[in-house]
Amino acid sequence: MTAAINPGTPKGCERIAYAVGFQENATYSDVYGGGGAIVGLDCHLIRPINHASDTLIVFMHPVGGGMYLPLVRQLAKQGHHVLWANSRYRGADYALMMEKVACDLGEAICDAKERLGYSNIVLAGWSGGGSLMMWYQALAEAGAGISDTAAGDPYTVAASRLPAANSIMMLAAHVSRHRIFTEWLDPSITDESQPHLRDAQLNLYDAANPNQPPYSSDFLEHFAQAQVARNRRITAWVKEKLAAIRASDSPWREFAFTVHGTMADPRWLDPSIEPSDREAGSCYLGDPQIVNDGPVGLARFCTLRSWLSQWSYDDARCDAIASGSRISVPVLVIGNSADDACTPSHTQRLYDAVTHEQKHLHVVKGATHYYTGANGAEHMAEACSVIENFLV
Repeated sequence: MTAAINPGTPKGCERIAYAVGFQENATYSDVYGGGGAIVGLDCHLIRPINHASDTLIVFMHPVGGGMYLPLVRQLAKQGHHVLWANSRYRGADYALMMEKVACDLGEAICDAKERLGYSNIVLAGWSGGGSLMMWYQALAEAGAGISDTAAGDPYTVAASRLPAANSIMMLAAHVSRHRIFTEWLDPSITDESQPHLRDAQLNLYDAANPNQPPYSSDFLEHFAQAQVARNRRITAWVKEKLAAIRASDSPWREFAFTVHGTMADPRWLDPSIEPSDREAGSCYLGDPQIVNDGPVGLARFCTLRSWLSQWSYDDARCDAIASGSRISVPVLVIGNSADDACTPSHTQRLYDAVTHEQKHLHVVKGATHYYTGANGAEHMAEACSVIENFLV
């Protein structure tokens, strides 16, 4: 065992833990507990003691609880008021609906404005929270609210409960859950009912595969096409299964399933693809060959409606690329050159997606996804300095 690390609360700051609760009409509960139609959001407000501010930096990740992330604490230490608001799906994304996550973010912001008195809201999209923030802001600026889910189920969120923010920061972020998931999907699985049988010529981890790093451009093109094809095969099966359920005498039933092989990105094994300072043969969860079939892979456990909302290449709506042109507020994009989760193209695609001129791009040389390593503190300080200049 390693020694425990005490994340604590920065000296001179206070951490206020509270819940944002609201009620919605739900046919069934897609989270454990919660009292049926009652939704509770676990929130942490970290702020300097005796230092008032009308500006609040708001973090939310669809599933991750990052209230003790070093970056969150450092921003508070430097004098900012920071809110990490967990969605209702903290720690479990098997039934997650992105439309409901957007609702959760809106409710957390409404509470911060109405109860706590913050008027200047800065959305902070770290990692998987990046596309959420971009999509949320696009929804908020459109002013139409939400009327249904990607699966076509009615789900109403009034525009008044999705207040627009004043600016957005994309921090070590990727372009969307469904896009990055498809880029990591193992296309060597061609029959979902027999995931142990794999096409050797598409299996990155099979020594018998004649395609080895550095990969040819033809192989990479074929591989990417096969990844999208597998995603679409799963989607077609999901829609067929869901249609049968809806035609039954219990139309709101769900069906849970497992997706194997979800960490097979050639970039993990071939550093010549999107060259950066990341370590070859590794990803943010460890050895990608082990993660590929391990218990914590993206989309490992799913439900039909959640698949369509989170992971379907063609149906999921929470997409930073599609949202970029619909955003009018200033945007900061910070990437890390040794990021072992969000590779360089994601940073660039995020920046390019924003079509107005009030945007800024900065890459922290040598920084990893979590600002770990010998120089992690220096890398985080650089990122925070860029954030300071953006917020002025």
